[in-house]
Amino acid sequence: MVRVVICFLLAVTLGCKQKSQKIDETAKLRSIAKKDTTRLLESDGLTIEIFDFDELEPQLYQENDTTYIINFWATWCAPCVKELPYFEKINAEQKEENVKVILVSLDMPKMWKTQLIPFIKKKNIRSKVLILDDPKQNTWIPKVDANWSGGIPATLIYNNDKRILYEKSFEYDELIRELNTFK
Repeated sequence: MVRVVICFLLAVTLGCKQKSQKIDETAKLRSIAKKDTTRLLESDGLTIEIFDFDELEPQLYQENDTTYIINFWATWCAPCVKELPYFEKINAEQKEENVKVILVSLDMPKMWKTQLIPFIKKKNIRSKVLILDDPKQNTWIPKVDANWSGGIPATLIYNNDKRILYEKSFEYDELIRELNTFK
């Protein structure tokens, strides 16, 4: 009888251990590394912060002498991908001019390692990339801008004096013209 009980306990213990090792990949991605409340995606030598909207929102309302360009995009959005080099060029050219570019990826969690990370590496993206992981779009979209339908690409440009959301794709010259209205 004692052998039966010992065998049973061993089987349960080993079975639980194996089940605990089978972690859902999406859950793992969402909590790979925690630093305070910050979630990070670490893959292929890159680290990207993952936010829900409440965590991202302060980035949309900085009060300092910087002009922020916040671009909402996804790897599956052709117009988004087409305009990314323009944001990269502005990021490189205007870093010293108190202009900060932040690219907010709306890619789905299952795409983070298979599409987002390879895309960032292949395109050599140098701007700050964040992931917005918040499925409550109907709640957070109007908090970004009351008139935003939620379509992408969408770009929020703001500073202490002015704030405009552009629900459109940009060409480089047009983006520079708009940015210059904030100076």
